[in-house]
Amino acid sequence: MSSETLAGPAQALLEVKKSRHLARGIPIESPDDAMTQIAALSASDAHHNCWAWRFGQAYRFSDDGEPAGTAGKPILAAIDGQGLDRVLVVVTRWFGGIKLGAGGLVRAYGGAAAEALRTAARRPLITLVNVDVRVGFAHSAVLHAALAAAQAQKLEEHFETEGLRVRICLPEAHLDALEARLRDATRGHAQVFPEA
Repeated sequence: MSSETLAGPAQALLEVKKSRHLARGIPIESPDDAMTQIAALSASDAHHNCWAWRFGQAYRFSDDGEPAGTAGKPILAAIDGQGLDRVLVVVTRWFGGIKLGAGGLVRAYGGAAAEALRTAARRPLITLVNVDVRVGFAHSAVLHAALAAAQAQKLEEHFETEGLRVRICLPEAHLDALEARLRDATRGHAQVFPEA
């Protein structure tokens, strides 16, 4: 999975044989968000609004009336080629009267998308995970110090017979360090479970 997405909207305009190709890319929050945003990025006066999005392992694309494989796939290839995730790109084409042929369409759609993404500001993607942590009362101070060090956010805290149970959310990249710190500080008595 990629570690970057767009920091905000990006666009590029490419003219090929009098046809204009406007590529617009945005970060997305979910596959449903991508499908909703396609209409907002499409131009009603254009001949074609072709698009592709990637969200983790999920992706979709559309040639919007262009010959199969000449628009949506090259746009998706541009997203993947730039190493981006959680991104939607819509390339709008206004036909200029000269046919581009299949190869020309692939180059125009893929090129416009790649140019918009190449020059775009990016931000790192941080994957968050939720886990439950159980510690004895004697280790509650150790737990809270470890949570702060791991940039964890406390979601819930429950007092049980044997100690504390805390549900937390933290960057996935910090989970192993948190587990090791708690294991060492509590001599193996802390327990970390995936969220039930």
